[in-house]
Amino acid sequence: MIALLGMVSTAFADIQDPAQWSLSVNNKNYTVGDEVTLSFNATIQNGWYLYSSDFDPELGPMVTTFTFKPNDTYELVGGIKPINPKKHYDDLWEGEYTFFKQQGEFQQKVKILKTNPQIAVTIEYQTCSDESGQCIPFDKDFDFNEVLGSKAQVAKTTPAKREKVSTKVAGEGDENTTLWGFAVLAFLAGLAALLTPCVFPMIPMTVTFFTKGGSDRSNGIKKALLYGFSIIAIYTLAGTVVAVFMGPEFANFLATHWAPNLFFFVVFVIFALSFLGLFEIVMPSWLVNKSTENEDKGGLAGIFFMAFTLVLVSFSCTGPIVGSILVASAGGAILKPIVGMFAFSLAFAIPFTLFAIFPSWLNGLPKSGGWLNNVKVVLGFLELALGLKFLSIVDQTYHLGILDREVYLAFWIVIFFMIGLYFLGKISLPHDSPTDGKVSVPKMVLAILTFTFVVYMIPGMWGAPLKPLAGYLPPRTTQDFNLDEPMIVGGGNAAMGNVLDRPAKYSEFLHLPHNLKGYFDMDEALEASKKLNKPIFVDFTGHGCVNCREMEERVWSDPKVLEILRRDYVILALYVDDKTELPEADWYTSTYDNKVKKTIGKQNADLQIRKYNNNAQPFYLLLDSDGELMVQPKAYDLNVNNFVEFLQKGVDAYNGQ
Repeated sequence: MIALLGMVSTAFADIQDPAQWSLSVNNKNYTVGDEVTLSFNATIQNGWYLYSSDFDPELGPMVTTFTFKPNDTYELVGGIKPINPKKHYDDLWEGEYTFFKQQGEFQQKVKILKTNPQIAVTIEYQTCSDESGQCIPFDKDFDFNEVLGSKAQVAKTTPAKREKVSTKVAGEGDENTTLWGFAVLAFLAGLAALLTPCVFPMIPMTVTFFTKGGSDRSNGIKKALLYGFSIIAIYTLAGTVVAVFMGPEFANFLATHWAPNLFFFVVFVIFALSFLGLFEIVMPSWLVNKSTENEDKGGLAGIFFMAFTLVLVSFSCTGPIVGSILVASAGGAILKPIVGMFAFSLAFAIPFTLFAIFPSWLNGLPKSGGWLNNVKVVLGFLELALGLKFLSIVDQTYHLGILDREVYLAFWIVIFFMIGLYFLGKISLPHDSPTDGKVSVPKMVLAILTFTFVVYMIPGMWGAPLKPLAGYLPPRTTQDFNLDEPMIVGGGNAAMGNVLDRPAKYSEFLHLPHNLKGYFDMDEALEASKKLNKPIFVDFTGHGCVNCREMEERVWSDPKVLEILRRDYVILALYVDDKTELPEADWYTSTYDNKVKKTIGKQNADLQIRKYNNNAQPFYLLLDSDGELMVQPKAYDLNVNNFVEFLQKGVDAYNGQ
């Protein structure tokens, strides 16, 4: 290729170069150990343009390249950086390239290692005419000796050591915001639980219990409040027990191991079949009877056991919802399950408490009947759809390849289509009340919304992102047929110089989204960073991480983010829940919990806990070539501009700006 370019250059030897170059340096008063910025400035003749250096060389046009002659007087810091080139999508090349008109500038940072540094560079580039379309390749040699000067500055200095960066996630309010958001969702789940057939009929029973005790109004209010607090205490106690015993290891086990996830899947299916009318689920009679006996004792104990009876009897409807809250909280934070259960029970307890205080409100409630069974059936369909998430986690963490994205979507499309038919009365289940064949307006609206959702999901069978559902669906890397992938790719990392010329470790079963290329092993990423002079973008992620998939589909997919990741970073994805067992020679005993770490996931999770004091995913780090933090880590944040700013800070820190 170089010989061919040389022949072409010779053929155009008599043609004047439309680009005239000049060199400059930002600091001539450097000392040994300093970093200086070398600038290559091109003045381009009117009617001509010069291709830049930051697009895929396989696209077609000749990318401007800078070849520095290595020696021990200097070393490169990062790569060549074009300053504000223009962009153009070319139909002929079917891709986007960058270029300069009139003025162009490229910058390269170097570190001075010895006095009188000898910096020589060859530039290979191509200029093209706007009018004729003629393109001419050139190559020129430059020497920075005169520009840098020959100052014999012998005062050797040591570059300032980067200040230690905190491992705390950037944005102090992020964790609180996430906790508040989780609490709101749990509160809404508590309100939804009130509409279940197991709970709604309990409201009149509650009012009966509190109105039979006499006419003392103040005493009745106290009992009602105690009843509400008892409900909250029972549920919150469950969350506290989970929090106390759910250490980082158990949280990871609960969220990713096949046993609990398969168990949750089976439980969801059983509840779904029960809601659909196949059979009834009730708590053991001896347990309910025991609680009822204690209720009859009266006093404070009676009120508490009335609340406990409510929890037990309503368990068949609230169990899956409560379970979802506890599973969703399995991220290593002690407060999350406590806050979640408190918020759920608060929403659950408020109506019972208010009806106990104001029993006359009971007259305004709709009578229980067929509509409650409709709610139950729809919940049954939803349980089937949501239960697939647990089976999907097992499939991904163990690389079974059974429930790929298109299979998962096919189940959802069919399930929600059947919900739409149920709203229209086209499907009747065992406990449904007889109808006159007419469809009410609310049901018609719900059917329209459901069928609209079905139509929205259909393009996902061929690779459409479906960004709002990203957290619930398997990643698009599991999709066998993806029409959208070429549009996402737009170029490869190999061409951008983000990976070494060999397959990455574990890449046969681990993948990055959007056809990004990178690594899944810290040592390999550090090696690539040193050889390629690029910082490392570390993604602590998980196969079963809902927020990770949402970040990838709604933030990583943004062109600005993808451009920076492809161009400026060595990408490292560390899966904390992968169950692939490593060779025994790679096992080690953690200093954190004194347990032997045998799998990829265990070792990555241990690294995150030990070194960065964090056990939540996603968790993003920007490291230099020595593996040191350059800026504060970042967690889940759907603001694209914030993420771009985070990545750019890392680039600037790595380049010493």
